[in-house]
Amino acid sequence: MKKSILVSACLLGVNCKYNGENNAQKKLIDYFESHPDYCFIPICPEQLGGLATPRKPCEMQQSSQKVLTQDGEDKTFEYQKGAAEALYIAKLAGAKLAILKEKSPSCGVHFIYDGTFQSIKIAGQGVSAKLLSENGIEIISEEDLDEFNW
Repeated sequence: MKKSILVSACLLGVNCKYNGENNAQKKLIDYFESHPDYCFIPICPEQLGGLATPRKPCEMQQSSQKVLTQDGEDKTFEYQKGAAEALYIAKLAGAKLAILKEKSPSCGVHFIYDGTFQSIKIAGQGVSAKLLSENGIEIISEEDLDEFNW
């Protein structure tokens, strides 16, 4: 039986990033292609929450924990909905692991941007990463892959 793993779709080369591009990780793609015992399930919580691609970049505001665009548009609902959908998919697939895009307001595992839109990283988790973790899904970022024991 294959092991299911959720993966931020942008890491697999899907053009779902806020600017319409991707964050393809060749090492990750090569690993997946060479390990048929895994079922890699691409997810984009932002799209699952109803946001378009491309879309305005968002950051989590530390004081309110809301996810806002730079011009103050509140996208918290969409991020929460996308997180709930990602969790639902994980449960359906029996996934126990998710590989997520670091620094994303949705998928950040160890770090997110601080909400000032000045590319300042702080310790914290994105909305989806936090919900998955709280529900027993192990989360790692693409930056953890070299240290991860498959």
